[in-house]
Amino acid sequence: MTPNASSPLPPPTERRRLREAGALTQDQVAARLGIAGRTVASWESGRTTPRGRKRAAYLALLAELSRTGARVTACPDKQPAGPFPASAAPLTPAQAFDALYAFCAPALVRQTYLLTGRRELARESVERAFQLAWQRWPEVAVDRDPAGWVRATAYEYALSPWHRFRRRHRRPDPPPADKDRRALLDVLLRLPPSYRRTLLLYDGVGLDLPETAAEAEASTPATAGRLLHAREALAARLPELADPDVLHRRLAELASTERLRAAGPPAVRTGGERRARFWARAAIAFTVALIGTTTLTLRTAPTHYEPPVAPGARIEGVPPRAAQGPLSAMEVELRAKLRQATVPGPQRLVPLTG
Repeated sequence: MTPNASSPLPPPTERRRLREAGALTQDQVAARLGIAGRTVASWESGRTTPRGRKRAAYLALLAELSRTGARVTACPDKQPAGPFPASAAPLTPAQAFDALYAFCAPALVRQTYLLTGRRELARESVERAFQLAWQRWPEVAVDRDPAGWVRATAYEYALSPWHRFRRRHRRPDPPPADKDRRALLDVLLRLPPSYRRTLLLYDGVGLDLPETAAEAEASTPATAGRLLHAREALAARLPELADPDVLHRRLAELASTERLRAAGPPAVRTGGERRARFWARAAIAFTVALIGTTTLTLRTAPTHYEPPVAPGARIEGVPPRAAQGPLSAMEVELRAKLRQATVPGPQRLVPLTG
């Protein structure tokens, strides 16, 4: 039975659950219904309600997703509609990771390029994010939005301030050849990183405001303020981008013109495993060195306290040692007199030598 426009709609949370169960993005649903992606986000958040033919088409799509769980392919570049292909046999962790990488990596590299303006850094950020996802795959595999987990990790790595100290990132990359695209990228890179990230998530990726705030780890009012300031800065330099639809289209065009290729999924997995082994061995080597140093210190350290020998000090108040000095004139005269008086007189005895 086909639902009509008077049929009740599922709750907003159920609408989103059905879309995610069918591995569809908001843009894919919007493309099938012929509406804007933000309209689907408003329907799923409960801010607005579809009416008329759009309501009937939306009900039919939800009924189809609820009944069969079919994955609808609506991407203009003919990519698979979801990260995990439909198959009877369950996927192994490596196959599930490869499917997620093949689905998200190409678009994520282009998004990260808009965030940083550096092609090599964009590829490196995406690869590091997927390597970390492979290391934490039991956690990422059961996440409600694995693509969002990887995207948030890639954005955090790309916006790290430590990249400015790296030699190969000191010089900017060559800008796009087209004048309009070069101007748009220049304005984007002049925005603060938090404003740039918020604008890219909302107007580029197509997330709604609560999702953007959650991924940017900010409150919804703060995220709305950042978005308004970013749009004002863009409109001040490029007035034609004051329309959000035009801004979304221009961001997609700027990202699509860059021929950025990500590495293959097996290379990313093996690279992550090598990196994990290297750091594990480095941690083991450091621990062994620390244990050896501690053992050597314990073996060579003294077992009892030995007070230090006090340095020598000068002793005061002791009279100097007496020594025989020269005779005075009176003593010399007396000595001569004694020597003369002992010899001639008979009253005295003179000792005989020999």
